[in-house]
Amino acid sequence: MSMKRTNVYADPEDLALIKEAAKRRGIPEAEIIREGIHLAAMANRVWDEPLDWPTFEGSGEPVTNDEITSVVAREVTGR
Repeated sequence: MSMKRTNVYADPEDLALIKEAAKRRGIPEAEIIREGIHLAAMANRVWDEPLDWPTFEGSGEPVTNDEITSVVAREVTGR
């Protein structure tokens, strides 16, 4: 993957924390900064199409452990 250089201003306390974490993890500070940039990019991504979330039947009321066991047993045994 090719990289592109950029300059940003950062809070000195944040940079100190990054330096400390990089030393502790044995990785370059730049790697932590790249991880942060990637997380920020993904958190602010806008999707072109709405996500197709699954829907479930039922009232939305919680079920008991016994009800779950009963349904699973019925599906496994086919009865």
